[in-house]
Amino acid sequence: MDSKTVQFERTSGSEGDKPPCVWSSPEGGQKIDIGKQIFCNRSLNMRSIVAVGFDMDYTLAQYKPETFESLAYEGTVKKLVHDLGYPTELLDWMFDSTYMVRGLVLDKKRGNILKMDRHKYVKVAYHGFRELSKEDKVATYGSALIRDSFDEPEYALIDTLFSLAEAYLFAQLVDFKDNNPGKIPADYSRMYKDVRAAVDLCHRDGTLKKMVAIDPIRYINDDASIVPMLKMLRDSGRATFLVTNSLWDYTNIVMNFLCGPRAVNGCSALNFDWLQYFDVVITGSAKPSFFHDENRANLFEVDPESGMLLNTDNGTPMPQVDSSLRLPLKSLDKSCQVFQGGNVGHLHKLLSIESSSQVLYVGDHIYGDILRSKKVLGWRTMLVVPELEKEVELLWTLRDTRKQLQLLRIKRDRIEDQIHHLKWSLRFDGANAMNDEDILAEIDKLQSEQEQARVCHQHAQRECHQKFHKVWGQLMKTGYQNSRFAHQVERFACLYSSQVTNLSLYSPDKYYRPSEDFMPHEFDILLCQKDGN
Repeated sequence: MDSKTVQFERTSGSEGDKPPCVWSSPEGGQKIDIGKQIFCNRSLNMRSIVAVGFDMDYTLAQYKPETFESLAYEGTVKKLVHDLGYPTELLDWMFDSTYMVRGLVLDKKRGNILKMDRHKYVKVAYHGFRELSKEDKVATYGSALIRDSFDEPEYALIDTLFSLAEAYLFAQLVDFKDNNPGKIPADYSRMYKDVRAAVDLCHRDGTLKKMVAIDPIRYINDDASIVPMLKMLRDSGRATFLVTNSLWDYTNIVMNFLCGPRAVNGCSALNFDWLQYFDVVITGSAKPSFFHDENRANLFEVDPESGMLLNTDNGTPMPQVDSSLRLPLKSLDKSCQVFQGGNVGHLHKLLSIESSSQVLYVGDHIYGDILRSKKVLGWRTMLVVPELEKEVELLWTLRDTRKQLQLLRIKRDRIEDQIHHLKWSLRFDGANAMNDEDILAEIDKLQSEQEQARVCHQHAQRECHQKFHKVWGQLMKTGYQNSRFAHQVERFACLYSSQVTNLSLYSPDKYYRPSEDFMPHEFDILLCQKDGN
């Protein structure tokens, strides 16, 4: 089956039976909706990129939180009850897939869930589902020594979409333990450890992946733009590769769903046609250790038809002791090689990569995909942030509200300065023409105005943040500082966007350039220019 046939069958039945619009199509090159744009932190000239790589889970395959994360949650609860001896009441609990967000930090010892800004100041904190007061936050997390940590083993970072379900379950367990003394003897740290153990049990026995394999369309978003994107990249002369921690059997099921022809009932017939869109596929990669060249993991070739692992010499096939073990691959397009394990050195050799900066890797996990590939290797990176689409669209809608918040802050600061000036004049005779009684009356009046401005700003800011999320606010902001999550995106991702297929909306030779950085003194001047002051 050729690529044109596959593309037709993938797109038939979509909205208006129209194929997805990509940059290379006659309709391409148009203005891109703000929610679909690619944002640039560091200049990246795609002409210098010779290979584009992808993670699979939560990058090419976008899982549906209302079904997949619920499945993970339910499986974890069952393991806690049946394998780890937790109370049976847990089986009646429900999961809210909208409650947790990425970028949070779990305080395992105290049972708290935190959101902090880029300076590691805790701005929002909950104990279970109970919000901590400002005084409690300062008393617990106000120390500079604590701000310098917020890392394992005392804390857990919620940086992946998959970890949202376990964070929600941890909060539920904290509340349950507090409200039912003696029912859970374990402390908060032990409870989190047990949740992680239950999640690992779900992975080990294949509970989650078996369910996805039975009915992929229930758990994975169907994106008809994946094949056109991969085809455009390959037509532009780039190599494409897939590096995933999932093993071959599951990888083949998911990639068939994403790239293979779709039957009328929405199911895909398992075959290997999707391999034509890649030069190399590496499964069972064990990222992030895969990104360390000194990692001595063996690289095995995978026989796609049988799943058998075959020995290789750094990717080169080796003679088998029993030649009958190597099955004939008559139906396969051998232009794509499938492997398991290995390390980045093997990948570079397979793709003839001369310099790490020639590789663009697209993933969803800041630590597992982006930080290590960027810091250790020097690969260029693109982070997929599905939450970003809604966030930037809301930012556009609320642009006037955000301007009003800025004006309220300016007003508050101006009143505060006036109060300071009047108080100063009271200390020095003759410093002001007003008598002391008039000055004190004016101070009282200004302090009342200051309190009104403070309360008005506080309420307006909270209302603005709640439009993004009822509890945690804007993903990329904490107050009016960048959030810890935004800080990591800025540090480690060359590019970031809401979907991997947004790449298909841009020229494969595009020169991505960042917007100008502004320091506070520049921003204030620009704001005055906009206001015409």
